Amino acid sequence: MSEQDLDTAPGGEQKQDGRDPGAASASEDQATEKRAGLTLPQVDFSTFLLSLASSALVQLGEVPDPTTGKSELNLELAKHSIDIVCMLQDKIKNGLDPEETRLLEGILYELRLKYVIKAK
Repeated sequence: MSEQDLDTAPGGEQKQDGRDPGAASASEDQATEKRAGLTLPQVDFSTFLLSLASSALVQLGEVPDPTTGKSELNLELAKHSIDIVCMLQDKIKNGLDPEETRLLEGILYELRLKYVIKAK
């Protein structure tokens, strides 16, 4: 690959500063979030689990879908989301700290209970 290939983005666009023209730096992302009024939580295992749990609650009709504002039951997707959390539990059983373990077990208990109630 030539030096010219490294300076040309896909589609023939010229890169500036040797960076990919489609990639924003972390500071640019943060500035965009501030302008848009977004404050996103720190990305960690707990927020990831809570995100999956939130999706399952929407699919169980427990909370309204944020995009439509409507509560709709979708047992197939809810079961899929619960299965994802269960798979994570199986894969990382020994790698969690006690607080993460309690959170994971609590989320799975609540989601499974709600699923069983809705599936009757």
